[in-house]
Amino acid sequence: MRTRPLKVALLGCGVVGSEVARIMTTHADDLTARIGAPVELAGVAVRRPSKVREGIDPALVTTDATALLKRGDIDVVIEVIGGIEPARTLITTAFENGASVVSANKALLAQDGAALHAAAEAHGLDLYYEAAVAGAIPLVRPMRESLAGDKINRVMGIVNGTTNFILDKMDSTGAGYQEALDEATALGYAEADPTADVEGYDAAAKAAILAGIAFHTRVRLDDVYREGMTEVSASDFASAKRMGCTIKLLAILERAADGESVTARVHPAMIPLTHPLASVREAYNAVFVEAEAAGRLMFYGPGAGGSPTASAVLGDLVAVCRNKLAEATGPGESAYTQLPVSAMGEVVTRYHISLDVADKPGVLAQVATTFAEHGVSIDTVRQTGKDGEASLVVVTHRAPDAALSGTVEALRKLDTVRGVASIMRVEGE
Repeated sequence: MRTRPLKVALLGCGVVGSEVARIMTTHADDLTARIGAPVELAGVAVRRPSKVREGIDPALVTTDATALLKRGDIDVVIEVIGGIEPARTLITTAFENGASVVSANKALLAQDGAALHAAAEAHGLDLYYEAAVAGAIPLVRPMRESLAGDKINRVMGIVNGTTNFILDKMDSTGAGYQEALDEATALGYAEADPTADVEGYDAAAKAAILAGIAFHTRVRLDDVYREGMTEVSASDFASAKRMGCTIKLLAILERAADGESVTARVHPAMIPLTHPLASVREAYNAVFVEAEAAGRLMFYGPGAGGSPTASAVLGDLVAVCRNKLAEATGPGESAYTQLPVSAMGEVVTRYHISLDVADKPGVLAQVATTFAEHGVSIDTVRQTGKDGEASLVVVTHRAPDAALSGTVEALRKLDTVRGVASIMRVEGE
């Protein structure tokens, strides 16, 4: 066994970074045995050096991350800062100075993954990022390595624990959106500003990363269609239950039937209670992968938090250190297919549409005609009425999203339609 330690620089020492440092210290002997050489925390770059960090030698703490990376003896850099800058510049600096990188930075990878992979390859180094998607769940490496010989056609998953907690509470307790959000905030699942989670930005970044891996093509954050879940209501859940469904915020990545394009989207959707994702509760994540040879696979577990995310970071650290000792690198970017990412309008899906209409003869026929004019077939219709007003709930068959959304816009213009109360896609059949 090699006796000279592999030196690790840690960028960021918040919830995740401090847990990474703790595990590196308390499990040092185990990590040494698994890697084949000792690993040593050689420096910790932070913004606030005066903050007390239990278990970390103050002599290791610095505010000059660039100087730490340019020391010349750093083998691996762990980046858990988050955001675009200074993380992007620091990762590039790490490569330029001979260090492989382990990152948990989903936003940066979704935006600039191709450039970072190119930099790693140019310097013969590793870029690993298991922790960037779904926390502790082993997902990135199985898709990059275990399924490398297979063809993935579809990935559908719950990749944000905050939104799943909120929707689960709305479903199980009948709480409204704001009440469920307040509970998530009180329990620490939601940030003071939950926009990135509830508007789907966090899930969209993860979707871009997963789509790139699944389809061997470059998918950027801007390529991912995104809708948040702030408009989901208790009445939507009531409608879902009548259909034998629940509601989840889903990331859905699909290869077109002809194999010539892919789609990537994030939005709330109704899914049948019989689907495995329907039973994912609280702040857990789960990802359902459909591959040509392997069939259907599901990955499930805690998707966020200090310890789960640190677990994924340390798993990458072990892999990267082993590669260092073998003077090899692991898998890099695979984008050989260069498939185009289709617009949302080309996605084939189903709609659940709730309309407020006048309660009088001929309304249903008028609505049905509008669907027919846009080439959309109706699956089921439910109508309730009272005192001259009625609610009409229509569930469609599968059709291109452009045709479905066009139908909704035409319905809004009908004199007999007083309003479109809600629109939600139906997935997972």
